[in-house]
Amino acid sequence: MDVTVRKIGNVSIMDLKGPLRIGEGELKFREQVKNLVESGEIHLAVNLAAVPMVDSSGIGAFVRTHKLLKEIGGRFILFAPTKMVRQTLKMVGLDRFFGLYEDETSALAG
Repeated sequence: MDVTVRKIGNVSIMDLKGPLRIGEGELKFREQVKNLVESGEIHLAVNLAAVPMVDSSGIGAFVRTHKLLKEIGGRFILFAPTKMVRQTLKMVGLDRFFGLYEDETSALAG
């Protein structure tokens, strides 16, 4: 998995590319979140347009990130999920738990 970060206003956007599953992908995601939070970033949006699948470890990483950011007064948003990722999030009921938006523009406006 490749993770790149860019900033728009007060929101850090993580562009993910590749599957978010146990092992390297999930570890890279968690490490990047940790680095962002340690540098003072509390509003995070994750671009899922290039993520073909998320497993239970990836979902766990999302839940931990959401909880952490909420505790420190931040916000966690997911946007542009692929069909399979949207179905996975819906199946486990997290499509309503997270802010899940169609695209970056609506995610940042929400």
